[in-house]
Amino acid sequence: MSEFHVRAAAEGEQRACLELLVEALHGKPVSDEVWAKMVASWPAAGKFAAFDDQGTLVGIASSFDTELTVPGGRKLATAAVDGVGVRADWTRRGVLTSMMAAQLADLAARGVPLAALHASEGVIYGRFGYGAATYGKGVVVERPRARLRDGVGCDGVVRFVTPAEAVERVPALYRRFAGDRPGFIARPDMWWPGFFDRLVTGDEGYRVAVHSGPDGDDGFVVYQSVDVRDRQTPERGALLQIRELHAATPRAWAGLWRFLLSVDLVSSVEGRGRPMDEPIAELLTDPRAVNTTEVIDDLWVRLIDVLAALEARTYGPAEPVVLEVLEVLDRQLPANNGRYVVGQSGVQRTTAEPDLRLGVDTLASLYLGHGLFSDQVLAGRVEVLDEAAAARADTLFHTARAPWCGTFF
Repeated sequence: MSEFHVRAAAEGEQRACLELLVEALHGKPVSDEVWAKMVASWPAAGKFAAFDDQGTLVGIASSFDTELTVPGGRKLATAAVDGVGVRADWTRRGVLTSMMAAQLADLAARGVPLAALHASEGVIYGRFGYGAATYGKGVVVERPRARLRDGVGCDGVVRFVTPAEAVERVPALYRRFAGDRPGFIARPDMWWPGFFDRLVTGDEGYRVAVHSGPDGDDGFVVYQSVDVRDRQTPERGALLQIRELHAATPRAWAGLWRFLLSVDLVSSVEGRGRPMDEPIAELLTDPRAVNTTEVIDDLWVRLIDVLAALEARTYGPAEPVVLEVLEVLDRQLPANNGRYVVGQSGVQRTTAEPDLRLGVDTLASLYLGHGLFSDQVLAGRVEVLDEAAAARADTLFHTARAPWCGTFF
Protein backbone atom coordinates (compact mmCIF):
# COMPACT_ATOMS: atom_id res chain seq x y z
CA MET A 1 0.00 0.00 0.00
CA SER A 2 1.28 3.47 -0.86
CA GLU A 3 2.20 5.69 2.06
CA PHE A 4 1.29 9.34 2.46
CA HIS A 5 2.46 12.34 4.38
CA VAL A 6 0.71 15.52 5.55
CA ARG A 7 2.23 19.00 5.46
CA ALA A 8 1.18 22.63 5.21
CA ALA A 9 0.18 23.58 1.68
CA ALA A 10 2.72 25.74 -0.13
CA GLU A 11 2.12 28.90 -2.11
CA GLY A 12 1.10 27.90 -5.62
CA GLU A 13 -0.76 24.74 -4.54
CA GLN A 14 -4.07 26.44 -3.76
CA ARG A 15 -5.83 25.69 -7.02
CA ALA A 16 -4.91 22.02 -6.89
CA CYS A 17 -6.28 21.92 -3.33
CA LEU A 18 -9.57 23.49 -4.43
CA GLU A 19 -9.86 21.15 -7.40
CA LEU A 20 -9.40 18.12 -5.17
CA LEU A 21 -11.97 19.41 -2.69
CA VAL A 22 -14.55 20.09 -5.41
CA GLU A 23 -14.00 16.63 -6.87
CA ALA A 24 -14.37 14.99 -3.44
CA LEU A 25 -17.66 16.84 -2.95
CA HIS A 26 -18.88 15.89 -6.46
CA GLY A 27 -18.85 19.44 -7.77
CA LYS A 28 -18.15 20.75 -11.23
CA PRO A 29 -14.51 21.12 -12.38
CA VAL A 30 -12.87 24.41 -11.41
CA SER A 31 -12.72 26.54 -14.55
CA ASP A 32 -10.34 29.45 -15.03
CA GLU A 33 -13.30 31.79 -14.55
CA VAL A 34 -14.29 30.19 -11.25
CA TRP A 35 -10.71 30.15 -10.02
CA ALA A 36 -10.31 33.84 -10.82
CA LYS A 37 -13.26 34.55 -8.50
CA MET A 38 -12.12 32.11 -5.78
CA VAL A 39 -8.39 32.86 -5.64
CA ALA A 40 -8.67 35.72 -3.13
CA SER A 41 -10.73 33.53 -0.78
CA TRP A 42 -8.50 30.47 -1.06
CA PRO A 43 -4.99 31.32 0.22
CA ALA A 44 -2.34 28.74 1.02
CA ALA A 45 -2.34 29.77 4.68
CA GLY A 46 -4.41 27.50 6.92
CA LYS A 47 -4.30 24.48 4.61
CA PHE A 48 -2.92 21.05 5.40
CA ALA A 49 -2.54 18.74 2.43
CA ALA A 50 -1.87 15.02 2.12
CA PHE A 51 0.42 13.69 -0.62
CA ASP A 52 1.18 10.13 -1.71
CA ASP A 53 4.75 8.84 -2.05
CA GLN A 54 4.84 10.17 -5.61
CA GLY A 55 4.01 13.69 -4.45
CA THR A 56 0.44 13.62 -5.75
CA LEU A 57 -2.18 15.52 -3.76
CA VAL A 58 -4.74 13.14 -2.19
CA GLY A 59 -6.35 15.17 0.61
CA ILE A 60 -6.98 18.68 1.89
CA ALA A 61 -8.08 20.23 5.21
CA SER A 62 -8.45 24.01 5.04
CA SER A 63 -9.38 26.77 7.48
CA PHE A 64 -9.25 30.55 7.86
CA ASP A 65 -9.09 32.75 10.94
CA THR A 66 -12.20 34.58 12.09
CA GLU A 67 -14.20 35.33 15.26
CA LEU A 68 -17.29 33.65 16.70
CA THR A 69 -19.77 35.30 19.06
CA VAL A 70 -20.19 33.27 22.26
CA PRO A 71 -22.92 33.64 24.91
CA GLY A 72 -22.53 37.02 26.55
CA GLY A 73 -21.42 38.73 23.34
CA ARG A 74 -17.67 38.20 23.40
CA LYS A 75 -16.00 37.57 20.02
CA LEU A 76 -13.65 34.61 20.34
CA ALA A 77 -10.87 33.75 17.88
CA THR A 78 -12.01 30.81 15.77
CA ALA A 79 -10.72 28.71 12.89
CA ALA A 80 -13.44 28.36 10.27
CA VAL A 81 -12.82 25.00 8.60
CA ASP A 82 -13.91 25.73 5.04
CA GLY A 83 -12.95 22.58 3.18
CA VAL A 84 -12.08 18.97 4.01
CA GLY A 85 -11.84 16.27 1.37
CA VAL A 86 -10.00 13.08 0.43
CA ARG A 87 -9.63 11.73 -3.09
CA ALA A 88 -12.03 8.84 -3.67
CA ASP A 89 -9.29 6.27 -4.26
CA TRP A 90 -7.57 7.24 -1.00
CA THR A 91 -10.45 7.06 1.48
CA ARG A 92 -10.43 4.66 4.47
CA ARG A 93 -6.62 4.82 4.76
CA GLY A 94 -6.25 7.28 7.62
CA VAL A 95 -5.72 10.37 5.45
CA LEU A 96 -8.59 12.32 7.02
CA THR A 97 -7.51 11.41 10.55
CA SER A 98 -3.94 12.53 9.90
CA MET A 99 -4.98 15.84 8.35
CA MET A 100 -7.41 16.64 11.16
CA ALA A 101 -4.75 15.81 13.75
CA ALA A 102 -2.30 18.16 12.05
CA GLN A 103 -4.90 20.91 11.87
CA LEU A 104 -5.91 20.56 15.53
CA ALA A 105 -2.29 20.50 16.69
CA ASP A 106 -1.57 23.65 14.68
CA LEU A 107 -4.58 25.49 16.10
CA ALA A 108 -3.64 24.51 19.64
CA ALA A 109 -0.05 25.65 19.10
CA ARG A 110 -1.28 29.01 17.78
CA GLY A 111 -3.61 29.48 20.75
CA VAL A 112 -6.86 29.44 18.75
CA PRO A 113 -9.52 28.35 21.28
CA LEU A 114 -12.31 27.31 18.87
CA ALA A 115 -12.81 25.69 15.48
CA ALA A 116 -16.08 25.52 13.54
CA LEU A 117 -17.35 23.92 10.35
CA HIS A 118 -20.43 22.96 8.35
CA ALA A 119 -20.46 19.17 8.09
CA SER A 120 -21.14 17.39 4.81
CA GLU A 121 -22.16 14.31 6.82
CA GLY A 122 -23.44 14.09 10.37
CA VAL A 123 -21.31 11.13 11.45
CA ILE A 124 -17.80 12.27 10.55
CA TYR A 125 -16.67 15.01 12.88
CA GLY A 126 -17.77 13.81 16.31
CA ARG A 127 -14.72 11.55 16.42
CA PHE A 128 -12.54 14.64 16.05
CA GLY A 129 -14.20 16.39 18.99
CA TYR A 130 -16.76 18.47 17.09
CA GLY A 131 -20.38 18.78 18.20
CA ALA A 132 -23.42 20.19 16.38
CA ALA A 133 -23.78 23.50 18.23
CA THR A 134 -26.32 25.44 16.15
CA TYR A 135 -29.37 24.36 14.18
CA GLY A 136 -31.45 26.00 11.49
CA LYS A 137 -34.97 25.50 10.21
CA GLY A 138 -36.39 25.45 6.72
CA VAL A 139 -39.49 27.59 6.28
CA VAL A 140 -42.00 28.07 3.48
CA VAL A 141 -44.42 31.01 3.65
CA GLU A 142 -47.54 30.71 1.48
CA ARG A 143 -47.64 34.10 -0.18
CA PRO A 144 -51.42 34.33 -0.88
CA ARG A 145 -52.26 33.66 2.80
CA ALA A 146 -49.43 35.73 4.28
CA ARG A 147 -51.02 39.00 5.33
CA LEU A 148 -48.91 41.04 7.72
CA ARG A 149 -50.36 42.61 10.83
CA ASP A 150 -51.03 46.33 10.64
CA GLY A 151 -47.89 48.42 10.97
CA VAL A 152 -45.43 45.52 10.79
CA GLY A 153 -42.27 46.37 8.86
CA CYS A 154 -43.39 49.84 7.81
CA ASP A 155 -40.58 51.85 9.40
CA GLY A 156 -38.16 51.92 6.48
CA VAL A 157 -37.72 51.42 2.77
CA VAL A 158 -36.25 48.62 0.70
CA ARG A 159 -34.39 49.12 -2.56
CA PHE A 160 -32.56 46.88 -5.01
CA VAL A 161 -28.82 47.33 -5.44
CA THR A 162 -26.81 46.24 -8.43
CA PRO A 163 -24.28 43.40 -8.08
CA ALA A 164 -21.45 45.94 -8.16
CA GLU A 165 -23.12 48.01 -5.43
CA ALA A 166 -23.70 44.87 -3.35
CA VAL A 167 -20.04 43.90 -3.58
CA GLU A 168 -19.04 47.39 -2.48
CA ARG A 169 -21.59 48.07 0.27
CA VAL A 170 -22.77 44.84 1.86
CA PRO A 171 -19.50 43.92 3.68
CA ALA A 172 -19.59 47.17 5.69
CA LEU A 173 -23.30 46.64 6.30
CA TYR A 174 -22.72 43.11 7.59
CA ARG A 175 -20.27 44.44 10.17
CA ARG A 176 -23.20 46.29 11.77
CA PHE A 177 -24.76 42.94 12.66
CA ALA A 178 -22.03 41.86 15.09
CA GLY A 179 -24.55 41.58 17.89
CA ASP A 180 -24.82 39.21 20.82
CA ARG A 181 -26.45 36.18 19.17
CA PRO A 182 -24.28 33.14 19.94
CA GLY A 183 -22.87 31.44 16.86
CA PHE A 184 -22.68 34.59 14.74
CA ILE A 185 -19.45 34.57 12.77
CA ALA A 186 -17.32 37.44 11.47
CA ARG A 187 -16.60 37.56 7.75
CA PRO A 188 -12.98 38.59 7.13
CA ASP A 189 -12.06 40.40 3.93
CA MET A 190 -10.85 37.18 2.29
CA TRP A 191 -14.27 35.53 2.73
CA TRP A 192 -16.25 37.90 0.49
CA PRO A 193 -14.81 37.34 -3.02
CA GLY A 194 -15.37 33.59 -3.15
CA PHE A 195 -18.52 33.25 -1.09
CA PHE A 196 -20.55 36.44 -1.69
CA ASP A 197 -19.18 38.33 -4.70
CA ARG A 198 -19.10 35.17 -6.83
CA LEU A 199 -22.73 34.47 -5.96
CA VAL A 200 -24.26 37.90 -6.61
CA THR A 201 -22.24 38.57 -9.77
CA GLY A 202 -22.87 35.10 -11.20
CA ASP A 203 -25.50 33.88 -13.63
CA GLU A 204 -27.89 32.23 -11.14
CA GLY A 205 -30.17 35.27 -10.97
CA TYR A 206 -29.62 36.35 -7.36
CA ARG A 207 -31.02 39.75 -6.37
CA VAL A 208 -29.82 41.88 -3.48
CA ALA A 209 -32.19 44.24 -1.67
CA VAL A 210 -31.15 46.61 1.13
CA HIS A 211 -33.36 47.97 3.92
CA SER A 212 -32.85 51.52 5.16
CA GLY A 213 -34.18 52.85 8.46
CA PRO A 214 -33.81 56.11 10.40
CA ASP A 215 -30.05 55.54 10.80
CA GLY A 216 -29.35 54.47 7.23
CA ASP A 217 -28.84 51.03 5.72
CA ASP A 218 -29.54 48.38 8.34
CA GLY A 219 -30.36 45.09 6.60
CA PHE A 220 -30.12 43.11 3.38
CA VAL A 221 -31.52 40.03 1.71
CA VAL A 222 -30.09 37.90 -1.09
CA TYR A 223 -32.62 35.77 -2.95
CA GLN A 224 -33.44 34.23 -6.30
CA SER A 225 -36.72 33.69 -8.11
CA VAL A 226 -37.54 30.17 -9.29
CA ASP A 227 -40.25 29.56 -11.88
CA VAL A 228 -42.37 26.65 -10.60
CA ARG A 229 -45.16 26.88 -13.16
CA ASP A 230 -46.02 23.89 -15.34
CA ARG A 231 -48.69 22.96 -17.88
CA GLN A 232 -51.12 21.89 -15.16
CA THR A 233 -50.67 25.07 -13.08
CA PRO A 234 -49.76 27.90 -15.45
CA GLU A 235 -51.21 30.44 -13.05
CA ARG A 236 -48.92 29.41 -10.20
CA GLY A 237 -46.55 32.14 -9.06
CA ALA A 238 -42.79 32.03 -8.64
CA LEU A 239 -40.91 30.71 -5.61
CA LEU A 240 -38.58 33.16 -3.87
CA GLN A 241 -35.61 31.33 -2.32
CA ILE A 242 -33.75 33.27 0.37
CA ARG A 243 -29.99 32.75 0.32
CA GLU A 244 -29.37 34.99 3.30
CA LEU A 245 -31.21 37.64 5.27
CA HIS A 246 -29.56 39.74 7.95
CA ALA A 247 -30.70 42.82 9.82
CA ALA A 248 -29.22 45.07 12.48
CA THR A 249 -32.57 45.65 14.20
CA PRO A 250 -35.87 43.78 14.60
CA ARG A 251 -37.62 46.54 12.64
CA ALA A 252 -35.24 46.14 9.72
CA TRP A 253 -35.77 42.37 9.82
CA ALA A 254 -39.55 42.83 9.71
CA GLY A 255 -39.18 45.31 6.87
CA LEU A 256 -37.25 42.82 4.77
CA TRP A 257 -39.90 40.16 5.32
CA ARG A 258 -42.60 42.68 4.40
CA PHE A 259 -40.76 43.33 1.16
CA LEU A 260 -40.41 39.64 0.29
CA LEU A 261 -44.09 38.98 1.00
CA SER A 262 -45.14 41.94 -1.14
CA VAL A 263 -43.47 40.80 -4.37
CA ASP A 264 -46.12 40.18 -7.03
CA LEU A 265 -46.65 36.91 -8.93
CA VAL A 266 -45.15 34.86 -6.11
CA SER A 267 -46.66 31.68 -4.69
CA SER A 268 -44.30 31.17 -1.76
CA VAL A 269 -41.16 32.41 -0.02
CA GLU A 270 -38.67 29.80 1.13
CA GLY A 271 -35.68 30.00 3.46
CA ARG A 272 -33.30 27.24 4.59
CA GLY A 273 -31.18 27.31 7.70
CA ARG A 274 -33.11 30.16 9.30
CA PRO A 275 -32.76 30.80 13.06
CA MET A 276 -34.74 28.36 15.17
CA ASP A 277 -36.39 31.23 17.04
CA GLU A 278 -37.13 33.46 14.03
CA PRO A 279 -40.74 34.58 14.71
CA ILE A 280 -42.06 34.85 11.15
CA ALA A 281 -45.51 33.54 12.07
CA GLU A 282 -45.92 36.30 14.65
CA LEU A 283 -45.84 38.90 11.87
CA LEU A 284 -48.88 37.43 10.14
CA THR A 285 -52.61 37.48 10.74
CA ASP A 286 -52.69 33.78 9.78
CA PRO A 287 -49.74 31.99 11.41
CA ARG A 288 -50.59 28.81 9.49
CA ALA A 289 -49.25 30.48 6.36
CA VAL A 290 -45.77 29.58 7.69
CA ASN A 291 -44.66 25.97 7.53
CA THR A 292 -41.48 24.56 9.02
CA THR A 293 -40.21 22.02 6.51
CA GLU A 294 -37.02 20.81 8.19
CA VAL A 295 -34.64 21.22 11.10
CA ILE A 296 -30.97 20.69 10.23
CA ASP A 297 -27.65 20.88 12.04
CA ASP A 298 -25.79 24.03 11.04
CA LEU A 299 -22.51 24.96 12.74
CA TRP A 300 -20.34 22.29 14.34
CA VAL A 301 -17.94 23.56 17.01
CA ARG A 302 -14.71 22.15 18.41
CA LEU A 303 -13.27 23.39 21.72
CA ILE A 304 -9.54 23.54 21.03
CA ASP A 305 -8.88 25.03 24.47
CA VAL A 306 -11.68 24.00 26.83
CA LEU A 307 -10.67 26.34 29.65
CA ALA A 308 -10.31 29.41 27.41
CA ALA A 309 -13.62 28.65 25.68
CA LEU A 310 -15.52 28.17 28.93
CA GLU A 311 -14.00 31.32 30.45
CA ALA A 312 -15.06 33.42 27.45
CA ARG A 313 -18.83 32.94 27.77
CA THR A 314 -21.34 33.97 30.43
CA TYR A 315 -23.66 31.72 32.44
CA GLY A 316 -27.16 31.73 33.86
CA PRO A 317 -28.28 31.98 37.51
CA ALA A 318 -27.49 28.59 39.06
CA GLU A 319 -25.06 27.07 41.50
CA PRO A 320 -21.77 25.91 39.94
CA VAL A 321 -21.21 22.45 38.48
CA VAL A 322 -18.01 20.50 38.11
CA LEU A 323 -17.58 19.06 34.62
CA GLU A 324 -15.04 16.38 33.85
CA VAL A 325 -13.60 15.81 30.37
CA LEU A 326 -12.08 12.33 30.23
CA GLU A 327 -8.82 11.59 28.45
CA VAL A 328 -10.35 8.75 26.49
CA LEU A 329 -12.89 11.20 25.09
CA ASP A 330 -10.33 13.77 23.89
CA ARG A 331 -7.48 11.86 22.35
CA GLN A 332 -6.43 14.60 19.94
CA LEU A 333 -5.84 17.33 22.55
CA PRO A 334 -5.18 15.65 25.89
CA ALA A 335 -4.36 18.99 27.54
CA ASN A 336 -8.14 19.53 27.71
CA ASN A 337 -8.62 16.54 29.98
CA GLY A 338 -9.56 17.31 33.54
CA ARG A 339 -12.19 18.89 35.73
CA TYR A 340 -13.66 22.38 35.44
CA VAL A 341 -15.87 24.20 37.90
CA VAL A 342 -18.34 26.34 35.94
CA GLY A 343 -20.47 29.06 37.52
CA GLN A 344 -21.70 32.63 37.16
CA SER A 345 -18.61 33.92 38.91
CA GLY A 346 -16.21 32.24 36.52
CA VAL A 347 -14.54 29.03 35.39
CA GLN A 348 -11.41 27.34 36.60
CA ARG A 349 -9.75 23.98 36.73
CA THR A 350 -10.36 22.01 39.90
CA THR A 351 -9.53 18.77 41.68
CA ALA A 352 -13.00 18.55 43.22
CA GLU A 353 -15.16 15.51 42.57
CA PRO A 354 -17.08 15.83 39.29
CA ASP A 355 -20.83 16.34 39.07
CA LEU A 356 -21.06 15.44 35.36
CA ARG A 357 -18.69 13.58 33.06
CA LEU A 358 -18.74 14.03 29.28
CA GLY A 359 -16.71 14.11 26.09
CA VAL A 360 -15.41 17.25 24.47
CA ASP A 361 -17.75 16.70 21.50
CA THR A 362 -20.81 16.71 23.77
CA LEU A 363 -19.57 19.79 25.59
CA ALA A 364 -19.06 21.51 22.22
CA SER A 365 -22.64 20.78 21.18
CA LEU A 366 -23.91 22.47 24.37
CA TYR A 367 -21.39 25.30 24.46
CA LEU A 368 -23.34 27.97 22.54
CA GLY A 369 -26.62 27.33 24.34
CA HIS A 370 -28.37 24.84 22.09
CA GLY A 371 -30.02 21.89 23.83
CA LEU A 372 -29.94 20.65 27.39
CA PHE A 373 -27.53 18.66 29.49
CA SER A 374 -30.61 16.75 30.68
CA ASP A 375 -31.33 15.56 27.14
CA GLN A 376 -27.73 14.48 26.69
CA VAL A 377 -28.05 12.47 29.91
CA LEU A 378 -30.99 10.61 28.38
CA ALA A 379 -28.91 10.03 25.24
CA GLY A 380 -26.13 8.47 27.30
CA ARG A 381 -23.66 11.19 26.36
CA VAL A 382 -23.37 12.67 29.86
CA GLU A 383 -22.63 10.58 32.94
CA VAL A 384 -24.32 11.87 36.09
CA LEU A 385 -22.55 11.71 39.44
CA ASP A 386 -24.76 14.30 41.18
CA GLU A 387 -28.47 13.91 40.36
CA ALA A 388 -29.17 17.64 40.70
CA ALA A 389 -26.26 18.75 38.53
CA ALA A 390 -27.85 18.34 35.09
CA ALA A 391 -30.65 20.79 35.94
CA ARG A 392 -28.09 23.31 37.22
CA ALA A 393 -26.02 22.92 34.05
CA ASP A 394 -29.15 23.45 31.94
CA THR A 395 -29.68 26.83 33.61
CA LEU A 396 -26.02 27.81 33.48
CA PHE A 397 -25.62 27.17 29.77
CA HIS A 398 -29.06 28.40 28.60
CA THR A 399 -29.18 31.43 26.28
CA ALA A 400 -32.13 33.73 25.65
CA ARG A 401 -31.62 33.62 21.87
CA ALA A 402 -31.10 30.43 19.93
CA PRO A 403 -27.54 30.18 18.61
CA TRP A 404 -27.27 30.69 14.87
CA CYS A 405 -24.44 31.20 12.40
CA GLY A 406 -26.03 32.41 9.15
CA THR A 407 -22.79 32.28 7.14
CA PHE A 408 -21.74 29.59 4.70
CA PHE A 409 -18.06 28.73 4.36
